[in-house]
Amino acid sequence: MDSSLCPYPARREEGKRWARRLLAFMGWQAEVVFPPGPKCVLVFYPHTSNWDFVFGYLARLASGIEVQWIGKDTLFRFPFGRLFRRLGGIPVDRRAPTGLVKALTATVARSERLWLVIAPEGTRKKTDHWKSGFYRLALAATLPIGLAFIDYPRRRVGVTTYLELEGKEEVDLGRIRAFYRDKVGRYPEQASTIRFRGGKP
Repeated sequence: MDSSLCPYPARREEGKRWARRLLAFMGWQAEVVFPPGPKCVLVFYPHTSNWDFVFGYLARLASGIEVQWIGKDTLFRFPFGRLFRRLGGIPVDRRAPTGLVKALTATVARSERLWLVIAPEGTRKKTDHWKSGFYRLALAATLPIGLAFIDYPRRRVGVTTYLELEGKEEVDLGRIRAFYRDKVGRYPEQASTIRFRGGKP
């Protein structure tokens, strides 16, 4: 791994050790491969529980990977707004999705480094499709996609695989489905179908 891609300074080593110990105490393991470049979109799946954020953030600390994530703007209200921003959160208005991909594409263009995590389900409840914003963003900004995951039966969390998109929706989604086939959320019945609205299941 190119050390220039790891932005965490040495003074945070104690935090990394603490996170690793806590994960180990709970019987969990973080598996993290750093992105292949300074900009990347990471999808997180399956997202079925609030605990996903806890384990995901511990994996971030334990590995030293500095990511940002987007969440609905209501999460960033008082009293937790400042905390969530410090944890890497970027608020978005999901009630007005028009222009979101364009705005995020501009943010990517302005940034020297941006590893952005998106939960394509958009909710912890089961839906029959994924939101396609992450896909359109990756294509528009010519970014690789990292497949971040949580797997409760095996107690693993992290990101180990990156894809270069072909731009053929069903081909790309097929590769994504294959990776997530054996990843199981805390509430498996709530995991959403990996397809875009109107697409094939």
